[in-house]
Amino acid sequence: MGRYEDKSVVITGGSSGMGLATARLLVDEGARVLITGRDQDRLAAARDQLGENAIAVRSDAGSLRDIDALADRVKTEFGTVDALFANAGVNGFAPFEATDEELFDRLLTINAKGPYFTVQKLAPLLAEGSGVVFTTSVVNVLGLPALSVYAASKAALRSMTRSLARELLPNKIRVNAVSPGPIDTGILEKTMPKEAVERMKAQFAADVPMQRVGTPSEIAKAVVFLAFEATFTTGVELAVDGGGTQL
Repeated sequence: MGRYEDKSVVITGGSSGMGLATARLLVDEGARVLITGRDQDRLAAARDQLGENAIAVRSDAGSLRDIDALADRVKTEFGTVDALFANAGVNGFAPFEATDEELFDRLLTINAKGPYFTVQKLAPLLAEGSGVVFTTSVVNVLGLPALSVYAASKAALRSMTRSLARELLPNKIRVNAVSPGPIDTGILEKTMPKEAVERMKAQFAADVPMQRVGTPSEIAKAVVFLAFEATFTTGVELAVDGGGTQL
């Protein structure tokens, strides 16, 4: 019998990277997991990897209509939910002077508006004692160039973590955040040439006291800790960054 047998978990952005790694950890420990994503092929591949205890639902984290439909599907599949990992998000790079309205709106809509309303719509389904986990980022405090909008979207989630922790406390729901540093999720390879990716990863490793980038499975362990084990913890952002936040 797995540690999380009979637990039901929703993971947005669960078809790859940190979301998929968290889903895999939970399924391996007996939980039923519903994952979301926008790419149907990637969702199907993730569902095949995870097996019969996983449900894959195509859902756009930036669409309120999709979020409403997701809440209905979750209610049908699970009734109540023991943990919600609001992980779906996108990145975007642009110097301040080159940032346009389209980039601004896309990042804030998917990274901040989407998670906020996902929690709002699923809150009535969250069981007493359940945990919500947001994915923020260490960039929300580091002040790195070309990331002003992305960092702002993640800082918004950090603020929401504090506020919603208080708002949902009467329902005995905990709200925390995991704050990754440089994690090898494969996302860079989708947007940059191979040589540029290798240079960037080497720079990340050099800047982190542990002298390496992290793995999605390391984030997954932190998420599951916050969702289930940290029963006297709420409103907290847990840095999983190899010590890099202190730089």
